[in-house]
Parts: sequence; structure tokens; C-alpha cells
Amino acid sequence: MVNHVLQGLAQLEILCKQLYETTDTAVRHQAEKALVEFTNSPDCLSKCQLLLERGSSSYSQLLAATCLSKLVSRTSNPLPLEQRIDIRNYVLNYLATRPKLAAFVTQALIQLYARITKLGWFDCQKDDYVFRNVIADVTRFLQDSVEHCIIGVTILSQLTNEINQADTTHPLTKHRKIASSFRDSSLFDIFTLSCNLLKQASGKNLNLNDESQHGLLMQLLKLSYNCLNYDFIGTSTDESSDDLCTVQIPTSWRSAFLDSSTLQLFFNLYHSIPPSLSPLVLSCLVQIASVRRSLFNNAERAKFLSHLVDGVKRILANPQCLPDPNNYHEFCRLLARLKSNYQLGELVKVENYPEVIRLIANFTVTSLQHWEFAPNSVHYLLSLWQRLAASVPYVKATEPHLLETYTPEVTKAYITSRLESVHVILRDGLEDPLDDAGLVQQQLDQLSTIGRCEYEKTCALLVQLFDQAAQTYQELLQSTNSSAVDITVQEGRLTWLVYIIGAVIGGRVSFASTDEQDAMDGELVCRVLQLMNLTDSRLAQAGNERLELAMLSFFEQFRKIYIGDQVQKSSKLYRRLSEVLGLNDETMVLSVFIGKIITNLKYWGQCEPITSKTLQLLNDLSLGYPAPVSVRKLVKLSAVQFMLNNHTSEHFSFLGVNNQSNLSDMRCRTTFYTALGRLLMVDLGEDEDQFEQFMLPLTAAFEAVAQMLSTNTFNEQEAKRTLVGLVRDLRGIAFAFNAKTSFMMLFDWIYPAYMPILQRAIELWYHDPACTTPVLKLMAELVHNRSQRLQFDVSSPNGILLFRETSKMITTYGNRILTLGEVPKDQVYGVKLKGVSVCFAMLKAVLSGNYVNFGVFRLYGDDALDNALQTFIKLLLSIPHSDLLDYPKLSQSFYSLLEVLTQDHMNFIASLEPHVVMYILSSISEGLTALDTMVCTGCCSSLDHIVTYLFKQLSRSTKKRPTPMATDDRFLHIMQQHPEMIQQMLSTVLNIIIFEDCRNQWSMSRPLLGLILLNEKYFADLRNSIVNSQPPEKQQAMHLCFENLMEGIERNLLTKNRDRFTQNLSVFRREVNDSMKNSTYGDEQTEPGLM
Repeated sequence: MVNHVLQGLAQLEILCKQLYETTDTAVRHQAEKALVEFTNSPDCLSKCQLLLERGSSSYSQLLAATCLSKLVSRTSNPLPLEQRIDIRNYVLNYLATRPKLAAFVTQALIQLYARITKLGWFDCQKDDYVFRNVIADVTRFLQDSVEHCIIGVTILSQLTNEINQADTTHPLTKHRKIASSFRDSSLFDIFTLSCNLLKQASGKNLNLNDESQHGLLMQLLKLSYNCLNYDFIGTSTDESSDDLCTVQIPTSWRSAFLDSSTLQLFFNLYHSIPPSLSPLVLSCLVQIASVRRSLFNNAERAKFLSHLVDGVKRILANPQCLPDPNNYHEFCRLLARLKSNYQLGELVKVENYPEVIRLIANFTVTSLQHWEFAPNSVHYLLSLWQRLAASVPYVKATEPHLLETYTPEVTKAYITSRLESVHVILRDGLEDPLDDAGLVQQQLDQLSTIGRCEYEKTCALLVQLFDQAAQTYQELLQSTNSSAVDITVQEGRLTWLVYIIGAVIGGRVSFASTDEQDAMDGELVCRVLQLMNLTDSRLAQAGNERLELAMLSFFEQFRKIYIGDQVQKSSKLYRRLSEVLGLNDETMVLSVFIGKIITNLKYWGQCEPITSKTLQLLNDLSLGYPAPVSVRKLVKLSAVQFMLNNHTSEHFSFLGVNNQSNLSDMRCRTTFYTALGRLLMVDLGEDEDQFEQFMLPLTAAFEAVAQMLSTNTFNEQEAKRTLVGLVRDLRGIAFAFNAKTSFMMLFDWIYPAYMPILQRAIELWYHDPACTTPVLKLMAELVHNRSQRLQFDVSSPNGILLFRETSKMITTYGNRILTLGEVPKDQVYGVKLKGVSVCFAMLKAVLSGNYVNFGVFRLYGDDALDNALQTFIKLLLSIPHSDLLDYPKLSQSFYSLLEVLTQDHMNFIASLEPHVVMYILSSISEGLTALDTMVCTGCCSSLDHIVTYLFKQLSRSTKKRPTPMATDDRFLHIMQQHPEMIQQMLSTVLNIIIFEDCRNQWSMSRPLLGLILLNEKYFADLRNSIVNSQPPEKQQAMHLCFENLMEGIERNLLTKNRDRFTQNLSVFRREVNDSMKNSTYGDEQTEPGLM
């Protein structure tokens, strides 16, 4: 027997080695499979203990620790309390007697201890919370050798981290209860302990060359950071975001922060420990600097801020560690927190403020000048100055803030350093920051506020630098022997200047702007427009893509601030434009915009970034309904009329059918035609001749495709390209035409003449999504009754005919796409699900458009409706449940379609086969817990319609009405055969409302009443189990909450009864949360509901 066990252990060790060491994938896969079986075996627990006792390799110890973690974490069939206590004690003894285990084994065992402690936090044995004496557990480690000390501190650190993190396998409410209890009972003691140990360590002469002492210090700092980074009030913010930078320290911790020695400890540590550990110290300081304001009164806050600023000053005065990129990054974050958590009025009152602001300005200027060093940290410095500059108009303090002295220096450093970087980047072949559009935009947004502080100086600098660069550029262009590199350098410098000018103009705030500043804006705008004239005149020979993108960014900012009905036309900017460039009014400025747009489309048609941004600008200019004055002025321009009359590839190359380009590159055509459609609508009215004239190029394209498709031998690629371009154009026009008269013209133009061509394309190319998706999207747009534009006359059959075409397209596409069989997982969305998603959206639009009476189809024996719905079912059954929720667009289109079907076509749903009904119900059940609120709300609505239908059928059957239809009986029968499905949804909805962060409570309340009335016995059992799961002292309160929930509720689903239930549910949820709250939180704020 013993031999057999030992053989089993030896076999496990071999498998562990294979899993962690082998390079052969097949062997590793086999080992993994065998170890999964071991984890699930009944004797796993005893074998894990044997592996820890007798295992000869670290890998087997690791396996044992991870298996035990899984065992203690499982929610079904959990381990009994005694066993978990034994494992906890065993792990502590094991760690105490083996301090020199492999690091990853120690880590896994500590993780196991933390998991057991967290999950057993509320477990009692003889009125004692057995897992809560964590500090006592760790004390024996702290009183032993340095290695033991490290293990003890790591246990506390890992435990704090474990309790702070929610896991998906347990309810969020349980996590919050444990986290709150741990916060109130243990966290402050742990933080105090870590600070005391750090004080002891810093008091001794630490030998930091000794690896173990270095390790101890690192673990202590990590522990302090985990305490300060704790989610104190359950906000669970996204860790990647730095915007929410308030640490909600409990009031009971005040003493630690009123005592300046805590803050001083970390500043002293920063100066006394090696640079490799300093980033951890600075991370702790960032958290301490972010302590919530309300922890202090005004005098205490001023004192705390004074110590904080002193510490920052000391670091700036001794910057030896800052060249380390990690230190530098954390220090920049610390500086940013100075302004995000304190007001400028408080900062200026600090004793050393003038000295500190000078040092920070010098540090910022130096950082900006070294643009190649730690570019990601610059964001924090610019954020500090942006917030300081934005506060200047509001500061009430009499002390000088000195920002008028230092902000221009920061602005100058940013601008000049970007210009100087151009030459170096070109010379050394470095990555150009201008290629990272997101980063540049973020920095420019910050600069737009900084540059507006002391705007005269910013403008003077920009004018001087721009004039120098533009003059040099002009001289280089005129010279015969200038080098291409010199020209590129000047173009790079001008690119930065144009971006920056756009940004500072975009930073104009109407209430704080003066005539003088508008005149300065005029100076800057004139220069950019003059440069544009120069570069546009050279486009036939050469152009610079980055410079063009900067121009478009500038035009976008200029449009936002100075174009439109809300702008004062008497602005000094317009006066300056008139004097220098002869642009006397907004109409002339708009003609410059349109001229630039046409020039770009003419010369840059093959450059996708410029084309799409240019078209976006045109689109923004055309926005507004009814058309604002600026759009009416735009339409009167000859250049716009030229576009409306000549939108062909001859004038706009991007409209051409180019064999080199991808079909997906034609997306920008939709934007172009959306803008043209809006501009055409301004004066179109009912003028059909003007519409026909506008549509001539599209008519010709449709005729060409029809001609090609009518022959047996045609160039397939050319036909596809022409068709895809055409349907993208039409979708843009259909989107823009949101008024009945104009949309009806488009409808009469396309139907019936050209609809067969779209249907034929779907038949031919169903397997090519680059071709079918645009066609399906056009159809989905045509059937979308946006702004009630689809209103047919009473004598018109067009609504029914349009539905027939929709049904035909969905059926054709659906039946053919299903013939593709298995599609590889990585291609399934592009090849199949995207098209299916558009079909669902199309069917939803036409079913809810309110322009078709669907009753007539069955009445006259027309199978169009049945075909469309049956195809929907076939498509649905071909999609696994997981895919429905994994792809956001698919889930949104499916659940919104399901909502319409359950609302208006419940008879169809009721007639489906049992397996289909179960599929739909389980998809609703899964959707109820989806993260996307839109999906979750759609599921609630669908469930409400189904439950209401069921309730009515049951009521009828009990009242002995005439025999219901067979389908109704069948649906009732399915539900009676599978009561667990509806019961599970009742349980899910109730759990979400009671225990989770329910963001759509009203939607959840609507199906809940029907679910309760259909399952009264199950609801009673569920209620009792929830009541009994509460601590004894809270059971009575919980029982009362449930009593009040059904107070005054009758056994029907009339609107009045539902509304009363919804009101009761709001009160119920509030009372349940109050009852479940574990403790009050300080004397200033209480723990938000445990959801």
C-alpha cells in the first residue's frame, strides 16, 4: 500500500516536471490533462499533503499549493470548517519550518493562506471568528530571523491585496462585507505595524547589500502601499485610470496623518535607501498626498500640505535619484497630486511656495527639454500646470501665485523642445511622436489651457517661431541647391507649430476672452492660412502628410471656436483676417474651408488618414437640423454647388474604382455622401429634378453593375468594387435624408428599379463579407424609420413591398451563409457573425418601424413574414450562446430584436419547438447578468413580455374560456415541463436586486412581479433561504423587508399593480441594503450599499 502511494507521488512529480519544464507541446498538454484529473480526484487533499511532506521537487510543492487553493475556493461542495482550519495551521507551520523554500512555492502557499482567510472571514467556531487573528498568526514570524520576517510581512501584504480584490466566483456583496470588516478590524493595525517596522529598519544601520535585508525593506514598502491603496469604500475604480485620485482614508486613521512623522518617515526613507526601492516609497507618498480633503479641518490640512510641500522641495533640491525612469515617473505623479487634491489658494499660503513653484517650474522645463526621456511621464507634469493655469481666475488668496512668471516658461519649453526634436528624430531615425496621434492630442489639450495663461507671451513666441520657420521654409523652396532633409526638418517644425496654434485657439474660453486675445488669434490664423496657400500651391509636385493632418486639426479647432451661429461676427479675429487676407466675413472663411476640403480630396484621395479627416471636417460643417445659418451660407458657395453637381471620380479620385485598394478602404465614401446629402437637403424641398440631377453618377453606376451582372462573363472584381462603392454612397445619402419628402424620393429611385441588383449581389457573393456587409447595412438603413421618414400613403402598398424585399434578402443571405459549415473561431465574426448581426438589426428595424401591418401576411397566404422569422431562428441556432455575449454588436442587435419579437410576435415564439424555446430562454437568462446595461435591459423587457403572456394564458385556462390555440397550450406545456428555467431567472433577478450594483432597477422590477406570481411556492422557499442565510439578529428585519415587498400587491399584472410593486421594490432594496450593512464608516461618510 505504502509503495503504491509512493509510486503515485513519483508519477505526480514526473508530471509536474513535464508541465513546467518540457518544450514539447504534446507532452505538456498530456501532463496538464493528467494533473487536471488529479485536481478533481476525491483523494486530492490527502495527496497534496503528502506532496508537501515528501515531494522532492519545488514543482510538486507548487502543484500541491495551487490544488489546495482551488479546493478551498470552490463554491459547490466546500470543505468543512475544521478541515480549512487544519490547512491554515499546516501552511503556517510549513512556512515557519521551511523559510528557504523556492520563492514561487512560498508565494503559492502565502496565496493559499490569504484565500482561506478571506473566504472564512465570517466563519465562527464557539463564538470565535477563527480566521481573523491574522496579526497573531504573523507575530511569530516577525520575532524570528530576517527570512521569517520577510515571510510574515509578505503574508500581511498578500492578504491585504487578496481581500481588496473582488473575484468573479463569489458575489460582489460578500466581497464588500469581508473587505469592510477587514478594513474596520485589522487594516489600520497592519498599516501601523508596517510603519513601525519601517521606522525600526530606517533607525538601524541597514546593510542594504545584504539581499535579505533589502528584500525585507521591499516587502514592508509593498505592504504599506497595499494598505494605502485599499479600496476603502467599495468604489472599485479602474486601476488604469489616474483621474480618480482621492484615497478615502477612514476617519479612525486620522491620528496617523495628523502626526507628521508618518509623512516624514517616507520622505526620509526616500533619501536613505537605494534608487531601486525609491519608486515604492514615492508610490506610497502619492497615495498619502491623495488622502481625502475631509479627513482634516482647514488648519490641519494647511499643516499637512506644508509638510508635503517641504518634502517635495527636498526631493527637488537633491534630485540624485530622479534620473531613474521609475523614480522620475512616480515623482511626476506626486507633483500632479499636489494640484488635483489641493486648491491653488491653499498652495500659495504654504511658507516655501515661491521657492517650490520655482523648483517645480525648473524641473518641468528641464523635463520637457529632455523630450526623449520618459515621454509617458510628461502627461503628469502638464496635468499639474494645466490645473494650476485653469485655477488662476478663481484664486482669492492675496499671496502671489507667480504663475504669470513660470507658466510662460513651461509653454516655451514645450514648444521649443518639440521643434528641436524634429532634427534629432530625422538624424537618428527615431520614432516620431507625431505618429502617436492619441499622445499628441492629449498633450495639446493640456497645452491649450497652459498656453492661455499669459496669452500675449504665448502668441508672441508662436508668431516669432512661426515667422522664422516659414521664412526659412520659403527660402529653401526657392533655392535650387537646398537638401530634401532641410526641407523635411522645416516641414516638421511647421507641423508642430500648426498643431500648437490649433490647440491654443481651441483653448479659448468665451467668458474669459478679451478683444485683444481674439486679435492675437487672428494673427495666428492668418499665418496658418498663408502657409496653407503656399503648401497647396506645391501639391502637384510634393506634399507632407503630417503637415496636412496638422492643418486639419487646426481647422477643426478653428471651426469649433469661430464658426457657427453662437460666435460674435464682430470678433477682432474677423477684422484681422479681413485686413491681412481680405476675408471679410464668415462666408469667405467658409469658402477657405471648402477650398481646402476640395484640394485635399483632389490631391490626397489615396491617403486614407487625410481623406477620412477631411471628410470628417466636411461632415462637421454640414451638421445641424434644421440647417443653421452657417450651413445655409455654406450651400450658397459655388465650391459646394460644384461638389453637389460633380461628385464623380474624375474630380474626386477617392470615388474611383481602384484595383489596388481594399474594398474596406471605401468606408470614407459613406461620410462624404452623408455630408453631401445634408447639404443637398437644405434647398431640395420637393424638387425631384434637382434630386435626379444629383443622383446621375449613382444611376450610371447602378446601370453599369446591372449591365455587368446580366452577362455571363464579367470582371467580378470590378463589379464588386463598383457595387460596394455605390452602396456605401447610398447609405450615406439614406442616413442624411431624415425627412419624409427627401427620403421618399430616394425610396422611389431605388425601388423597384435597383433592388434586384442588391438581391443578386447577396446571392452571388454571400461568402465575401467585404461585399455583403455594405449591402446589408444599406438595406438596414433603408428600412430604418428614423424621424418617421417612412410614411406611405394609405393607398400605397410600399410598406408591405419593402418588407418583402427585406425578408427576401434576410432569407437569401441566411440560407446561403449557413451552407459555409464550420468557420474557424478567429474568422467567425468577420465571415459570418457580422453579417448575421446586421440581418438581426435589419429585421428589428423593419418589425418596429410601424409602417407594415404584419397581420395581412397570414391573411393573404404570403409567407414573407414566416420566411424571415424562420431564417432568424435558423441563424440563431447556429450561434453558440457564448458568442451571443462575446461580440457586443451581435448581442445588442440580437437582444433588441428579441425584445420586439416578444412584444409583437409572441404567438410566433409560442409556436416554436421546445429546444428553440429553451435556447431563447437560456439566452435571456445569461443576458440578465451581462455587463452591457443595454443588453441586460433588453433581456428584462423580453422576459417581462414572455411572463405576461404566460400569466394571461394561465388565467384564461383557469377561467374555462373557449379552447386556446394549440400553440398556446404547447407553450404552457413546455414551461410546465421545465419550471426550473423560469425559477432560475426569478432567483437571478432577485439576487441582482438584493446583492449587486443594480443599474437598471426599474427594468428589473417589471418581469419580477410576473415571475413571483407564476412561482409563488418557489418564491416562498427562496425568501426563506435568503432570510436564513442572514446572521440571527438580522433575520427578523429581512423577513419584514419581504413582507413589505408584497404589501398591497394583488394577483394580476395590471399597470397600476405593477407600478405599486416597482415602488415597493425600491423601498425593499434600500431597506435590505441598510439591514445588511456591516458597520458605519467613520463619522463623515458611510459605506455605500453592499451590492
